[in-house]
Amino acid sequence: MGKSRRHVSSHANKSIDRPQHIPSVDHFLNDPENASLIGEYGLSLVTRCAQHVLAEARGKVLDGKAIDYASLLQALSSETAGMVQPSLRPVINLTGTVLHTNLGRAALPEVAIKAMVDVARGASTLEFDLEKGKRGDRYKHAEDLLCYLTGAEAALVVNNNAAAVLLTLNTLARRKEVPVSRGELIEIGGAFRMPDIMARAGCKLVEVGTTNRTHSTDFEDAISPKTALLMKVHASNFEITGFTKTMSEQELASIARRHALPLVTDLGSGALIDLESFHLPHETTVAEALKAGADVVTFSGDKLLGGPQAGIIAGRHDLITKMKRNPMTRAMRPDKLSLAAMAAVLRLYTNPSQLATELPTLRWLSRDVEDIKQLTSRIAPIVQNHCKGFLVAPAPVQSQIGSGALPSNRLASAAVKITLPRQNRPGKALIRLAKAFRDLPIPVIGRITDDALWFDLRCLEDESGFIANLEGLNV
Repeated sequence: MGKSRRHVSSHANKSIDRPQHIPSVDHFLNDPENASLIGEYGLSLVTRCAQHVLAEARGKVLDGKAIDYASLLQALSSETAGMVQPSLRPVINLTGTVLHTNLGRAALPEVAIKAMVDVARGASTLEFDLEKGKRGDRYKHAEDLLCYLTGAEAALVVNNNAAAVLLTLNTLARRKEVPVSRGELIEIGGAFRMPDIMARAGCKLVEVGTTNRTHSTDFEDAISPKTALLMKVHASNFEITGFTKTMSEQELASIARRHALPLVTDLGSGALIDLESFHLPHETTVAEALKAGADVVTFSGDKLLGGPQAGIIAGRHDLITKMKRNPMTRAMRPDKLSLAAMAAVLRLYTNPSQLATELPTLRWLSRDVEDIKQLTSRIAPIVQNHCKGFLVAPAPVQSQIGSGALPSNRLASAAVKITLPRQNRPGKALIRLAKAFRDLPIPVIGRITDDALWFDLRCLEDESGFIANLEGLNV
């Protein structure tokens, strides 16, 4: 924010009610009151903000409103500080969605953050082979660990899973056909659809089966000399129940082998370990998909894996090698920070016993509900003290994993529930209260539903920091 003003301008109490009384930009900037502002933010930025502030003031005066000079000084200070206020900021995620796409998905473990800082400070071995003393391969920083953890022959890291699918299809199926079950033609967040990605990859989608049932004969009938590969897409953000039939990796792999075609599986979330060991629902792991017969598996690095935003392609060495040679790969390559973080997270997986404590994603997903309830009981009275006129109480809720991972599964949790007593339609009051929490020094993000503002505490670990942050709450 702008520095505090120690001196009061001689114009501070001057009222301005005519356009000709509005100071010129030059005169305004030369006011001693703005010297510290210019020293902190630079003349160019303050000049631009001054032009905007004075233009707004002129509009108000022309509308018959009088303004005072002191308000112009304050407006300039606020406008200038707002211009450099970062829009990408830390927040406290109390939405109940652990992997919230809008809030950055997976939180990185401390070892990954340290690894990023270490390589960010200066030069690094991003593309330098210390052993040979010449240019190296940036993808090697994560490839060996990915192969060890998944059983793949080779692996490639790109900037997200949509890029992984796009690169795979463009490399292996450009100008050819790819059969996919109709029930697997997913749309992910932001209206990105699998058919659109396939079209951009330059291949032709061949829809097989029906929305709810697909059989082996559907794929057999769709295969022609133009077929490049078979593809299976795991339904990452929805579930079809009832009268259904899907094709497993084993069944598709058998068909693919008979026709000498590769099988590509898009897992989406990309679990590296059996989540049941953390008392979570089972999700197909990358190793399981490869063992079942997939030749290439694509998945995210920032969902269930718990790493940075990335797309990972794992599978046959010859197919991955072709992808590395695709010119599109350069446009999708990860930077040194992402690779450093990814390698650090993968190293945690070499010792699964440490994951529940070191990896935030798994720590929060497997958190004991009794621990969350006790935290809620401690936090609720404190929130009540800051929310006069509202009723604050602990309440049971159901958390969700988020980002399309295991969409139908919920996790028992506990929340601080805020309601407005004796009011039939509390909507506007709750919206204002939610905005007040978002205006805190560290914004607190909850959700409004069922005439209440809910703060699910599953992801809250810094209890004292949260309480201190509430001192800035202006209700």
